[in-house]
Amino acid sequence: MQINSITVYYGAILAVSDLSVTVDAGEIVTLIGANGAGKSTVLRCISGLVRPTSGEILFEGQPIHTMAPSAIVRLGIGHAPEGRRVFANMSVHENLELGAYTRTDKRSVREDLDKMLVAFPRLKERIAQSAGTLSGGEQQMLAIARALMGRPRLLLLDEPSLGLAPFLVRDIFAIIREINERGTTILLVEQNAHMALGVANRGYVVDTGSVVMSDLASRLLHDDQVRKAYLGEV
Repeated sequence: MQINSITVYYGAILAVSDLSVTVDAGEIVTLIGANGAGKSTVLRCISGLVRPTSGEILFEGQPIHTMAPSAIVRLGIGHAPEGRRVFANMSVHENLELGAYTRTDKRSVREDLDKMLVAFPRLKERIAQSAGTLSGGEQQMLAIARALMGRPRLLLLDEPSLGLAPFLVRDIFAIIREINERGTTILLVEQNAHMALGVANRGYVVDTGSVVMSDLASRLLHDDQVRKAYLGEV
């Protein structure tokens, strides 16, 4: 995927300014930065939920920045949004089925649902429960599994560790690594810069809507400026 010089306004407010990002097939790429830096807006642009004022977004060479969200999902892009956004009054099973709403291959949908319950055993234990009764960590697992039910080639993850206890954060990042190892490309927005850079191949530092630094994740993890500004180290 290629994001070329996108600029985004919310009314008169500049949210993203001339931002460019590349995500190659098979990678985990992370966007790190302070809250309000524009990271989530970038994901929303990719998903078609927000239209850039200028610039373009290409997926496998095809422009997608003017497409409807449903068309973007059909191309192979899944999105697990910030705040999980599960359907609280529906069961875990129903939430997972909704993740495959663009698919007509019912047999393989059932097979994929079974795979999700193997990958996320906590969801299997709670398959008939209303999603709103799950813990925060379980809801995050459900949001990721629901996005995977669309068989995305590119998975957008927005703040997957937000509000979770440290042991659950480790679980979620282990799942992210496993998803990638199975062949799914991932673009990760995450305020926990240490964990994000630990799992990613490459990273972009976003500040006030612009990319101010990009490098291999391992280099950013040991960069003095990044350590001081985003890792809480002096």
